[in-house]
Amino acid sequence: MEHKLRKTKQQVVEIARSMVKFARSLGCDDVEFSPEDAGRSDRKFLYEILGEVIKAGATTLNIPDTVGITMPTEFGKLIADIKANTPGIENVVISTHCQNDLGLSTANTIAGACAGARQVEVTINGIGERAGNASLEEVVMAFKCRGEHILGGLYTGINTRHIVMASKMVEEYTGLHVQPHKAIVGANAFAHESGIHQDGMLKHKGTYEIISPEDIGLERSSEAGIVLGKLSGDCLVYFIDISIRQKNSSDLKRLKELGYELNDEQLGTIFWHFKAVAEQKKRVTDADLIALVSDEVFQPEVVWKLLDMQVTCGTLGLSTATVKLMDANGEEHVACSTGTGPVDSAYKAVDLIVKEPATLLEYSMNAVTEGIDAIATTRVLIRGEKSQLSTHASTGETVQRTFSGTGAGMDIVVSSVKAYIGALNKMLGFKDQLPAKDSVERTSVSA
Repeated sequence: MEHKLRKTKQQVVEIARSMVKFARSLGCDDVEFSPEDAGRSDRKFLYEILGEVIKAGATTLNIPDTVGITMPTEFGKLIADIKANTPGIENVVISTHCQNDLGLSTANTIAGACAGARQVEVTINGIGERAGNASLEEVVMAFKCRGEHILGGLYTGINTRHIVMASKMVEEYTGLHVQPHKAIVGANAFAHESGIHQDGMLKHKGTYEIISPEDIGLERSSEAGIVLGKLSGDCLVYFIDISIRQKNSSDLKRLKELGYELNDEQLGTIFWHFKAVAEQKKRVTDADLIALVSDEVFQPEVVWKLLDMQVTCGTLGLSTATVKLMDANGEEHVACSTGTGPVDSAYKAVDLIVKEPATLLEYSMNAVTEGIDAIATTRVLIRGEKSQLSTHASTGETVQRTFSGTGAGMDIVVSSVKAYIGALNKMLGFKDQLPAKDSVERTSVSA
């Protein structure tokens, strides 16, 4: 208060009370109040301000560990003390909001719930500022796995079978890759690669598994119960081939095991790409299949589609790229350009066709498996030169809108171009959805 807000305690109480009343005056039946850095706040003052906002109409008190400094015992006691010392607390819901700076956000959230909190604020994959927030999948599965036996019967109403697909969707759209050993949704979470562990799993699944993969949306790959990971090396060409020929084949569930449900057209497209990859790679893994499926499922509505490209590059002279694209009407367009590298020349050739100037803000690439023949996934972030304005959700600042795109392929240049075209398609699709008048007004403000 002293350094950031430059307000006295009484001024802060008055501001909090008036803002809650204002929110209620707008017709909000559920108003949440969060005292920043509650974990390090003066307890007496904390009880006072919480009591005042309850009188003003707050219905949810969200208690944040803003800098992630508290220990589980501390945070649990904080919630218990608030519950015991705040006037009117029996009429509101206590919530938790825990940061992960010390890696304790999940533990603190669970401790808070055990102490009386009945709302927990979490994020998918634990993404968030700095070290992130409490992970939804970790908190939810902790309640599911241990709630009845040791957490006082706590549970959530979340359908846990959608956890894996939600995690993958967030990973795809944010470009924030989940670390392989991430609890619950990491690639290695159910991969028993040790010979001793696999032997135990073959004899009894519960030997090393505290959570069933089916509970989070993964299906077992065999009756033996071993979930195949990126090191399994199982070639799925036979599976996809059978799936194409026999639409009702039980083998189609293999894609569902990985979290996807596809229509016949999507399955056919993926099969074509998969066959091309299988002809070049000795071993095709689940991770390869996921990359190919994601590249098909998560693409925006097609405005421009890559048909072909040829690149010439070397240590001497400029790189040259020829790109062939197809527009929404089925017409083909070809352009050639030079650049400082194959990706730069290819992007410039795309720009000559699309004629929508854009600035590349971010570019990242990730190999989904080991080896020189690995499939690469590329993510780009672009901003149009005449980009529309939007309001930043956290700061309220007016910023230029950005668009992301992803692509996958064994050729990193092809993967890069597909990602760039995907971002352009999003930008063009968004532009087409705006009313003409609104678009002009927003563009003029930008200028």
